[in-house]
Amino acid sequence: MATRRPNPNNSPNRRPNEMNRRRKKKKSKVGKIILFTIEIVALILVTMFLYSALKVERVGKVNIAEGSIVINEAVKEHAEVAMKGFRNVALFGVDSTDGRLDKNTRTDTIMIASINLDNGEVRLVSVYRDTYLNLGNDRYNKANAAYAQGGPEQAINMLNMNLDLNIKDFVTVGFKGLVETIDALGGIMIEVTDAELVHINNYQQTMAKDLRRDFVPVQNTGLQKLDGMQATAYCRVRFTAGDDFRRAERNREVLKQILDEAKKASPATINKIANEVFGSIYTSFDLADIVSILADITKYRIVDDGGFPEASMRTTGTIGRAGSCVVPLDLEKNAIWLHEFLFAFEQYTPSADLKSYSEKIRSDTSQYLR
Repeated sequence: MATRRPNPNNSPNRRPNEMNRRRKKKKSKVGKIILFTIEIVALILVTMFLYSALKVERVGKVNIAEGSIVINEAVKEHAEVAMKGFRNVALFGVDSTDGRLDKNTRTDTIMIASINLDNGEVRLVSVYRDTYLNLGNDRYNKANAAYAQGGPEQAINMLNMNLDLNIKDFVTVGFKGLVETIDALGGIMIEVTDAELVHINNYQQTMAKDLRRDFVPVQNTGLQKLDGMQATAYCRVRFTAGDDFRRAERNREVLKQILDEAKKASPATINKIANEVFGSIYTSFDLADIVSILADITKYRIVDDGGFPEASMRTTGTIGRAGSCVVPLDLEKNAIWLHEFLFAFEQYTPSADLKSYSEKIRSDTSQYLR
């Protein structure tokens, strides 16, 4: 009788081993599915984070391409002597209610803040928006057209070229950002005149519709605390004595009052304002830069302010297609005045390029100013 060979598949040890392998295979498959799911979720979360981060960077901060800012070689040399220890920042206020801050909008406010880093002294200069200047591309028109054509880069170049400066940084704010900043500080103290009162409320009404906000009419004249809407409307008033020159003074007054109120605020409040308002401005600074600057805010004090062109060296007139303009009678002399005003540097010698711009302005405007 033949001996029957055992079937290895029927071995009592074989069945448990096979079952164990199947269980391991099943667990491995489940593990891979779980791991894949986790990776997908992680990828989604990372994508969402990057999108949010990039969105904030796009709104709040712009990285200006290296080489896109024009600084005259002679100015670079001068900066090592007269401007050493100073930080010059361009401040732009744009007529925007839809959040557009990059370009295709004109700058109602063009200001330069020159900060003495050694003692914290700040000097402000308004460059009148209708000033007939080189727009940073060897075309001549009103200064506020530079930002509309080429954004902050071209507007900075316009300032550097016509004023012999070395500006690299800027902050741009629209109506929304200014309103939010002032409200976050609890308002600012402003002296309101009879002539300004009606215009403040008219501008508030227009802004409230555009920004979809409520507003509180200003009822009385005199020194009083204005909220964000009221103070921003005050900035816009120009249909009074002094026209746009007086409006530029109002802009500087509001900035001075903002600084005064910010000095009174706690560090926690300042940080909160920086984080809340950052998304409503457009700037070369990142959030960390702004927080760092604000940490030393009590160090800064505005010691003087003025306008460019200087009052005794400017006139007004209709200059061809450019329309009604502020004309620097002599751009060279204005630049000399500016460098003494900002840096206490006497007998400044304008660059050869600036001299050529001055001659071009004189040639373009002289026929209209006779």
